[in-house]
Amino acid sequence: MMNNFSKLFLSIQAALLATSSLAYAADTEQQDDGKLERILVTAQKRVQNAQEVPVSISALKGDALEAMGASGQDVRYMSARIPSLTIESSFGRTFPRFYIRGLGNTDFDLNASQPVSLVYDEVVQENPILKGFPVFDVERVEVLRGPQGSLFGRNTTAGIIKFDSKRPTQEFSAYAKASYGTYGTQNLEGAIGGGLTDTLSARLSVLDQQRDDWVDNKAPGFEQNDQLEGYHDRAARLQLLWQPNSQFSALANAHYRDLDGTPRVFRANIIKSGTNDFVDGFSRDTVYQDAASRAEQSVEVKGGSLKLEYDFGTHTLTSISGYESAEAYSRADVDGGYGASYMPTMGPGFIPFTSESADGLPKHHQFTQELRLASNELGRLDYQLGLFYFDETLNIDSFNYDEAGAENGYAYQKQDTTAWAVFTSFDFDVTDDFKMTAGIRYSHDDKDFVAQREVSPAGAGPTAMLYQNPSDGQISWDVSGVYTLNADTNLYARVAKGFRAPSIQGRLLFGDEVTVADSETMISGEVGIKSDILDNRGRVNFDVFYYQVDDQQLTAVGGGANYNRLINADKSVGYGLELDSQFAITSNFLVTAGMSYNKTEIQDSGLAIAACGSGCTVTDPLDATGNAIIDGNSLPHAPKWTINMTAAYTYPLETGELFAYTDWAYRSKVNFFLYESKEYSDDYLLEGGLRAGYRWTAGSVDYEVAAYGRNITNDESITGGIDFNNLTGFVNDPRVVGVELKASFF
Repeated sequence: MMNNFSKLFLSIQAALLATSSLAYAADTEQQDDGKLERILVTAQKRVQNAQEVPVSISALKGDALEAMGASGQDVRYMSARIPSLTIESSFGRTFPRFYIRGLGNTDFDLNASQPVSLVYDEVVQENPILKGFPVFDVERVEVLRGPQGSLFGRNTTAGIIKFDSKRPTQEFSAYAKASYGTYGTQNLEGAIGGGLTDTLSARLSVLDQQRDDWVDNKAPGFEQNDQLEGYHDRAARLQLLWQPNSQFSALANAHYRDLDGTPRVFRANIIKSGTNDFVDGFSRDTVYQDAASRAEQSVEVKGGSLKLEYDFGTHTLTSISGYESAEAYSRADVDGGYGASYMPTMGPGFIPFTSESADGLPKHHQFTQELRLASNELGRLDYQLGLFYFDETLNIDSFNYDEAGAENGYAYQKQDTTAWAVFTSFDFDVTDDFKMTAGIRYSHDDKDFVAQREVSPAGAGPTAMLYQNPSDGQISWDVSGVYTLNADTNLYARVAKGFRAPSIQGRLLFGDEVTVADSETMISGEVGIKSDILDNRGRVNFDVFYYQVDDQQLTAVGGGANYNRLINADKSVGYGLELDSQFAITSNFLVTAGMSYNKTEIQDSGLAIAACGSGCTVTDPLDATGNAIIDGNSLPHAPKWTINMTAAYTYPLETGELFAYTDWAYRSKVNFFLYESKEYSDDYLLEGGLRAGYRWTAGSVDYEVAAYGRNITNDESITGGIDFNNLTGFVNDPRVVGVELKASFF
């Protein structure tokens, strides 16, 4: 571990010396006098100073979001750049999997639920395809750690990630940004907004990201250069804000996404047996696949929302209606290699049997409705109460193909979900210095599920229609208090219960059962301190936490059986700490630093799962049937340590200023699966970014020209594995460097 930390700090030190300047603070702004401004958040569905909210929360905004997304990266760029947050995906850009404090879900099924909820413009994005919507023209990102069941409901046991787009205003503003980098990476982004009438304003935001295929296929008989890893991702958002008077407002939001590309590239035999190292001669830009020519991935998302607010003076009534629809299809060479029965020549990509499959989401609709009444600073007591309704319909198709690419297997899943909730929350000023918040929510979830395998690749024949109808209702709650120690320091404590609704897994191509995971519940406690120091030129927030998850929903991914299975562990526990800090060293030199420690453990003495199918060295004890006993293991993709830093320096020059920005993120060792093995893990990942340039103003236009780099040390790390065939894995993105131009109009 110490060796890993040495590498981390040496790399950061080298980057800082090379740039001679440091980057802009990730989640704060600076006043003209060099002091830090307040960070305003909506973690409790009110606009509040983050330092006064009794929740462990971090935020990203401004230059941080702009720099981290410079190379056309998707939402995964936030991984490890916020304490206790990691993000990974075996689908690539379309299906991110979020983990907070070690809690997440490795399931790759299009019906997978997650304990981390994503809320985009106040509308929950339940299906994993919706969670991959691009990040552009965003005002801020908030990460709320710990259960958020009172105000946000079910499936928030680990926490919430909130995205808030820049809203329309009466003032005219616009920007256009274009960048070009290695691998033909292009990023076009822009927005325009302002008043259309005295009462109506609008904002249109657009995004176009693309990258050329850059991975060569060298499998004998299938050679082709630049065959994989390209994409073309387009998105747009139109918002209309009508404010006929000071009491009423109506905000309409319509958004769209269209993605075409190739799926995540799986690479056979890239892990050296008995270790988690790359094999000798590994090259990130080369694969050996026999089905790469048929790889494709497409996603189309359409949605909209309407937020109505009426201020009665003492109270505000809010209605938020949301609709989302998604279609997706992804076909990949899952085994990651070539060979099997028809190709006897052994090579770097040789695999014992072929696996080419596809998943489709031909139908998906989600409707949500929230109605909320909140008091407006009545005095010592304020409150919110509301109703919530959720309705989702989805169909999933799963296909399998033979060695020649002909379809030889088909199964489908259909699920209808309805959920409703009632909730209330109270804020009470016990004294001038001590305030308490308490909330309670009742949520009810019903699912109607049917699945069937019609054609079996293994010749087992069709299954009968398989039905599941889980239903459950639970109470979630939270109690917290914040004490003002002095004008600059707040102490807080929070205890909360979260609830995750029952989940269903029906991947039937290679199995004959539909598995159901019962509801999981979580009790979490945390205490922390939030302080502004150095005459508001510094900010340090620190917390410690402990949680216990009962009946935790886990996914046994892969194994020799090549399908997913849902299970419940008796319980899992986790504890750790988190630190966020920002410092205005001078009026033009700002730094941030954050870290987290997470210790997680599965506690179920009788729980055992199937382990890897070929070439893997399992280190867990085995039961009588050869399954791995996972009691005592850490949760998958749960690093003990994450460390992040950003820093910025600006220097006045002529009529403008030079600027430089760097950001670094480190995460320690992770295991990819519930069982532990020598091969399916990664010791650490360290990635850094740099953005430097010059900005100036001419007339009513701000201009900016910059050079950028992402993963500037070109770190190569295995970020996930496929364990039912050979030692197959997938890796992080390579270094991308480029140039960027931006013009902002006002």
